[in-house]
This record gives sequence, structure tokens and C-alpha cells, in this order.
Amino acid sequence: MERVIIFDTTLRDGEQAPGATLNLDEKLEIARQLEKLGVDVIEAGFPIASSGDFEAVCLIAKEVRKPIICALAHANAEAVDRAWEAIKEAKRARIHVFLSSSDIHLTYQLKMGQAEILELACEMVARAKKCLEDVEFSPMDATRTTPQFIYQIIEAVIEAGATTVNIPDTVGYTTPEEFSRLIRGIFEHVPNIHKAVVSVHCHDDLGLAVANSLTALACGARQVECTINGIGERAGNASLEEIVMALRTRKDSFDLTTSIDTAQIYKTSRLVSELTGFSIPPNKAIVGANAFRHEAGIHQDGIIKEPITYEIMDARSIGLPSSALVLGKHSGRHALKARLEELGYTLSEEDLDRAFSAFKALADKKKEVTDRDLESLVAEEMRTISEAYHLEQVQVSCGDRSVPTAAVRLITSDGEVLADAALGTGPVDAVYRAINRLVGVPNVLTEFSVKAITEGIDAIGEVTIRIESEGRVYTGRGAATDIIVASAKAYMNALNRLLAVKGKE
Repeated sequence: MERVIIFDTTLRDGEQAPGATLNLDEKLEIARQLEKLGVDVIEAGFPIASSGDFEAVCLIAKEVRKPIICALAHANAEAVDRAWEAIKEAKRARIHVFLSSSDIHLTYQLKMGQAEILELACEMVARAKKCLEDVEFSPMDATRTTPQFIYQIIEAVIEAGATTVNIPDTVGYTTPEEFSRLIRGIFEHVPNIHKAVVSVHCHDDLGLAVANSLTALACGARQVECTINGIGERAGNASLEEIVMALRTRKDSFDLTTSIDTAQIYKTSRLVSELTGFSIPPNKAIVGANAFRHEAGIHQDGIIKEPITYEIMDARSIGLPSSALVLGKHSGRHALKARLEELGYTLSEEDLDRAFSAFKALADKKKEVTDRDLESLVAEEMRTISEAYHLEQVQVSCGDRSVPTAAVRLITSDGEVLADAALGTGPVDAVYRAINRLVGVPNVLTEFSVKAITEGIDAIGEVTIRIESEGRVYTGRGAATDIIVASAKAYMNALNRLLAVKGKE
């Protein structure tokens, strides 16, 4: 079988999803997990966009050695040079140059003609080629560009040195039948297409990103650009896990393979969800909570008799554990370590000690600790945000005939203890008002959501919030059996993210 190159852009296009703010350590953690997953290319960022993006790409290029590390650059000399500066220490490096090609973009955004676009594209590809061998080019908004101009620009950039040509459905506009005609047309009308790999990058505005990507692969494309959980601009990108498992499950249809270790999919999905603050819908294909659950009686009967009756994939193939080990307050450290390893977490002795302490505290409140509880616990304990303020204590008084009152105690990074109290319209509002009096950073709460991690009255509650300050959105998550405490943790997580960004400016 022919192999498909998996190009992961979670750290670049994925992070562009509104509210998906990642710090330096979080980006490196995701990059290392993508390496374990087996992706071929990691698009680590857009170095010219900010000093933080540049620093992240530099760090990933130095630390992550197996995949190709790619840096994005628009067709600008300074951007190309900055991209090279960021990835020059990578073991295997790539520069990805992009430039709009559709009449819509040329007329309303760039104010340029096709001849100017053609010249600039070739000039910037040639500039990148002087730095390294591996150069990719994307004609942005390709699916709303006349096919003849796509053929022309692709032929020209290959001649200028591009080794990969990517066809992006930038606004998620195309359909499988239309996209197949474009991809087939490229192979038929670009005389030097054999000198480059054809790639596709599909957005999900019409819910067709995965379908369009698979169609392109069936037509001869051999690189697919995607993200974990499908996160990205607007409605997101093609989902890596859906594409990979479609190719694996339907080998009879595609006869294509990938280098992905599918047993790492579930862990990677959870990690990206935790760090970006984007919850995974329960009905999400492959990694959703309901993807391998059955409630209908006829389905349950079939699964008991033979799983293949209603499951086209083995849950273990994506890294979901199969054992039924139950943990509780009498479970020991070794049992916890074994279960975490089954779930894909390998912790240092120090981190395991912290996780075990948190587990014991949780087990005192719950009869049984589930896998989802453990995942939430590890995510809570292993957060990589540096804390300017640590939430030490929350105390709330409320009721239908009393004024909600909250007292909080914070500890600064210097060890100073701060305490204050406030009234609010409800207990969470009172807590947030008290925290604001101590931290004093203006912000607006734009989103607040709460969900139970597992079933039952003793379930862990997980709170996700988004706050906005000076035009930027920051995500925070917190989990606890007490939903007010979880809300306070989420707010402090978001505030610490905000303060970390401000500290770098």
C-alpha cells in the first residue's frame, strides 16, 4: 500500500481557533505527543506572527527530532527569513509559503493581479529554497480559484523549487465531487507535477473537510493536512483521527496506509482538549465519549454476542483501555500507576506522588474512581501554566433567602498570602468578584460551561470558561467534586494565562 503523509497543523491552524491559547510549555507538550503519535510533519507555528510563536517554533525545532518541523510564512521576504531562523536547528525542516490565488482575495484583499501573484509566489519559493531543500507552497483559497490559474501557479512554483504543493479549501466551500475534479485536473494539466507531492488542507465550514480530504487522497494526493479533534479557524479543520481511522478501517476502499500509532489517538485527543479548553462533543467520531457506547437493547445484545455486529473498530485500537480495574480509597500507589500507564500517562516519581495525593483525596469523596475521573485528575495536577496566583481556599455562603457571599485566599508566586471577600448575584459571581478584588486585572467573562465528568451524584464537575481582555481570549478549566471550587479553579487558570501573556509583553 502507498503511504499517506500526515501533516499535523494543530499547533498552527488549530491554535487559531478563537479561545485556543497555548503557552510555550503546552505547545512543546503537544508536539512531543504528536511525535509519539507518529505524525510525519508538525506545522509548529507562524514565526512572523509574534515573538511567542517564533519562540515556540524554535523550541519545538530543537526538542522534537523525528517529524519534519514546518514553519508557515506568507509570501513576504521578512516572513520567509523569520521562518528559516525559527526552524534552522531542526533535524528535518520545512518552510511553508502561502499566497492567495482567488479573484475574491486578489480583488478585495490584496489588490493585485494574477501576474503579480505568480511572480511573487515564485520569488518567495526560490528564497525559501536557498535556505533548505524542503519547501511547500499553498495557493490560498484554491477551491474558489479558476482551475487554469491553479495549474499555472503550481507549475511555476514547482519550477521555482517547491517539493510539496498544497491545495487548500481555505473557507470550506468545495464538495467532494468538485474537489475530485480539481485534484484530477492538477495531475492531468500540470506537466511537472511528478516532481512534487500533492497535499490538501480542508476546512469544515460545510461539514465536508474529512470527506473532501479522503476524496483527494483517492484521486492521488499523498499528503493530508489536519488537526487533532478537528480544531481550527471557524468550524475547524479536517480531523486527523477521523482520516487515519477511515484509511485503516476501509483499507479495502483506499488501499493506503499511514505511519500513525493509532493506540496514541485517544491520549493525544484528550491532551489537546485539556490544554486548549475545547471539550470534545460526546457524539464526536472516534474520540467522543459515546463513540463506543451502546444504549439500544438490540445493539447491546449484538455487542455481547459479537462486537463486530455494531462496532466497526476496536476501542483498543485508538488507545482506550480494555481492563476493568476499579480504583477506590483502598487502592495503592502501584494500582494507580498501572492504571495511568494503561491510559497512556507515564509520570515521573514526583508527578506520581502529586497525582496519588490528589487521587486519595478524591477517593475519600467517591466510592469508585473512573478512568474519566483519573484523566481529569491528571490534567488538573499536571497543568503547565506558571501560576502568578495560586488558589488556596474558597468559602461560600448562599441560599434562596441569603445574599451570596464568598471569601477567597490566594498565594502569590512570591509566597504572599492575599485574602478578601465579596457579595454577588450567586455563589460563582461572588467568588469571581472576590478574586477580581485581589488580582485586579480587567476582563470580561464571555463563556461559562459546566459538565459532569462521569455519571452519579458524586461525579467530578468540570468547568470551562473564557475571559476576554484587550481583545484577546483566554481559556480556563477547573475540576472538583464541588462545582464552586471547580469554577474558582477555572477562573484562576484563565487569569494566570492572561498574566503569563502580559508578562511577556
